[in-house]
Amino acid sequence: MARRSPLINVMVAAVMKAARNLRRDFGEVEQLQVSKKGPADFVSAADRRAERTIYEELKHARPDFGFLLEESGEIPGTRGDIRFIVDPLDGTTNFLHGLPHFALTVAVEERGEITAAVTYAPLTDELFWAEKGQGAYLNDSRLRVSGRDKMETALLATGIPFKGKEGHMDFMAEMAEFMPSVAGIRRFGAATLDLAYVAAGRFDGFWEANLQPWDIAAGILLVKEAGGYVTDMNGKADMLKTGSIIAANDRLHAPIERVIKRAHRKLAQNAG
Repeated sequence: MARRSPLINVMVAAVMKAARNLRRDFGEVEQLQVSKKGPADFVSAADRRAERTIYEELKHARPDFGFLLEESGEIPGTRGDIRFIVDPLDGTTNFLHGLPHFALTVAVEERGEITAAVTYAPLTDELFWAEKGQGAYLNDSRLRVSGRDKMETALLATGIPFKGKEGHMDFMAEMAEFMPSVAGIRRFGAATLDLAYVAAGRFDGFWEANLQPWDIAAGILLVKEAGGYVTDMNGKADMLKTGSIIAANDRLHAPIERVIKRAHRKLAQNAG
């Protein structure tokens, strides 16, 4: 049985406590779908409530840590070198529409590096967690990225830019290059789970741009500790700063990166 450190146990306890309310709230959202007003305000309140629960639990256990929270922003700690990065509800649009695919996630960033990660999908009761140098796990089972080495057999995941987001033209160009080359592409609407699924070998790779640190922080460590390779779209380790990410096993990462760069070159040529 995998042994969790005290820090991981603190993080797990926080997300589990918040998840209990989110499960109840999700049941309410399903009922609200038939109302004329709709569930948007209700979900916003559920999101904030989950964040407050996670914050209070983590703050009590680690009072010197700072925080980067999706809803509340940055809260400095007495230690300037370590903080929690929290997304209390990734997959908000899924939640809003009664789709049971969402997660809570917490990561620890220490001196600019992610060193601990927890992502929890409450409706499937799947707990993904990792610590630097200790491996990645799904509940108590060790995770490994997939062993596929050919693009034509690869199943990839991504995110589609939606209203108010940048990158529509880039995304369309990328899809045009990928679709003839791979076995399939999925868009499930929760980057935290997409990355956890790469770590678990369910997806062979994931790419997306214009993400926030809380979308990817935990997933970066999960994939690395499962034996995968993670960079931004420029091939560097600046994912949290650039908001772009490519995650895959060591055999498919480079081919995925080449397809993306080829797509961007063609887009630039057509624009010129």
